[in-house]
Amino acid sequence: MSELKLILDEAAREGIIPAQTAERLLPFLIERGVKADTVQVARRGAMEPFSDTETPSFVRGFHDVLITIGVVVALAGLWGIASVYAVLPAIIVLAEVLVRRQRLALPAVALTVMLAVWTAVTSASWLDGSSTFIAIGGNRALQFTLAFPVVLGLFYLLYRIPLALALAVIGATVVVLQLVLRLLSWLTDDPLFEINHPVVLSVIAIVCAVGLFALAMRFDVRDPLRRTINSDIAFWLHLGAAPALLYSVVSLAGFNGGTLAALQTVSFRTPLVVATVAALMLVGLVIDRRAFVTSGLLSLGFALYGIFRQGDARVDTYIFITLLTVGVIVLVIGTGWMPLRRFVMRQLPVAMQEKLPPA
Repeated sequence: MSELKLILDEAAREGIIPAQTAERLLPFLIERGVKADTVQVARRGAMEPFSDTETPSFVRGFHDVLITIGVVVALAGLWGIASVYAVLPAIIVLAEVLVRRQRLALPAVALTVMLAVWTAVTSASWLDGSSTFIAIGGNRALQFTLAFPVVLGLFYLLYRIPLALALAVIGATVVVLQLVLRLLSWLTDDPLFEINHPVVLSVIAIVCAVGLFALAMRFDVRDPLRRTINSDIAFWLHLGAAPALLYSVVSLAGFNGGTLAALQTVSFRTPLVVATVAALMLVGLVIDRRAFVTSGLLSLGFALYGIFRQGDARVDTYIFITLLTVGVIVLVIGTGWMPLRRFVMRQLPVAMQEKLPPA
């Protein structure tokens, strides 16, 4: 914020805009996610080369890290000595100081995560009388998930934190999933519809995951050079969309909801997991999102572990072969990201290339 203010003050001193306009323009630009580097590029009159670092805006410096540590420790201590209801006012006060006034990004992320945890614990406590999470299914699960888009959506409207909007959207997606399941349960007169019809549940989950990914791409195409808040929102949405896509596809194949135990024991299905993760990696290359690729690597490791268990390798080599294979894949993709992406982009239509980050 300070860099952006200096730029506007300089424009006022040079007579480009009135001083009163500069003061009113600053909060307007901040609320819409305009960063200092965007203004600096326009001021120089030339576009800087696209930086392919995919560094989220909340990673800025160790000052933010220090403040974030203090926020987490203080809220945890308050939670322990007071009650869960004392945490919410503390989050609001800290957000007013650290987010609205000082515009610190990493503490904003920490406060959003704490608010999400507070919402989950409080909702479970109100519904079940204990601070435990409620399993998906039934009216209680629907009531539990309703709180997330409401609370985190209001938090975003107040402080414009990208993670808050992403969590609100993900929460709304889960609510839609729950509503569809409740409707089907009512139409079929089956209170355990999601348990008795796992294939239908998986298909609905895939549709919701694809919708989440499509929304993430909508924010991405608005900012292909990744200089505004749209890029940060897309980053968090992609981080949630990738595992949602993976585990919904895995559950459709009969993996019992895509649990890690199933990945270790059902070896004949592990090639499907590998193929799914490979597809996610290809999509990540096309849209230039390493976060999208990274989210599937853990499941890929368990899938490869299940494959190697059926071979002639000794028991004590399973884990090491899995680690070596996943490590090689990560290194190949990581070091050759740009050449691989340029090759993939050349295979796409020109109209699609123009909407994606440059290669």
